[in-house]
Amino acid sequence: MPPSFKSSLILLLAALLFNQVSIANEAKDPSVWQQLKTVHFGQRIIHDNATDILFIEVPDKVEDAAIMPITIKSLAAQTPQYHIKTLTLIVDNNPQPYSAVFHLSPKLGAINISTRIRMDNFSNVRVIAEMNDDSLHMVKRFVVASGGCSAPASKDSEASISRLGKILLRTRKSAIFKTTTVQVIISHPNSSGMQFDSQSRHFIPAHYVTNIDISFNDEMLINAELGITISEDPSIRFNFIPEMAGVLKAKITDSKQAVYVSEKTL
Repeated sequence: MPPSFKSSLILLLAALLFNQVSIANEAKDPSVWQQLKTVHFGQRIIHDNATDILFIEVPDKVEDAAIMPITIKSLAAQTPQYHIKTLTLIVDNNPQPYSAVFHLSPKLGAINISTRIRMDNFSNVRVIAEMNDDSLHMVKRFVVASGGCSAPASKDSEASISRLGKILLRTRKSAIFKTTTVQVIISHPNSSGMQFDSQSRHFIPAHYVTNIDISFNDEMLINAELGITISEDPSIRFNFIPEMAGVLKAKITDSKQAVYVSEKTL
């Protein structure tokens, strides 16, 4: 084997080993999470590995760290007597770890919520469920992906601005007393404040969706508080069971206090 090839191979193996060690250290280091836990939950007890209550679904291989899909599902039966009232999404190593909070109606039934997020670095992705008895239960997944928060917008900026605020409110299998799938998508750059404009040579100011309120016949289904972790063109997909005909409404607010509304009759 030529010496130069042998040296390259040794360097490659060393880099791979360093990468694996780095991933292991990221997964095991509890200091970041302990700080976040104290800041956001104080001294409250959080039951870890709550796989009897929640499940997080993320890709085994992340194709694009700027638009990583994530689905949160409940495994325990949701009843008026015992249900998830809040889901908190935390990405430990993102610039804004406290990424989203979903306030949920018990009328949603079984929880099945999907969105897309940015991953800035290898990190644990955590979901903490607060039950209606105020107990806290957590599940987590370690995700290998990076660069999503500073990645440039995937679309032409002028076209994106021209479509700003347009809402797609889509339903599938809509029927009374049947599980109905709803998807809300808003055209919005959701600028993180970390993206660099190569033409102006300046960072693009943060401008992102802060709230998505979804209601049916004026009763709240989901109230989502969002931050820069949510991807461009924010999207929420979920299931619910309508008990009567009515109006599904999405009200969306961004960090500039602009408000966008869309309605659909079921």
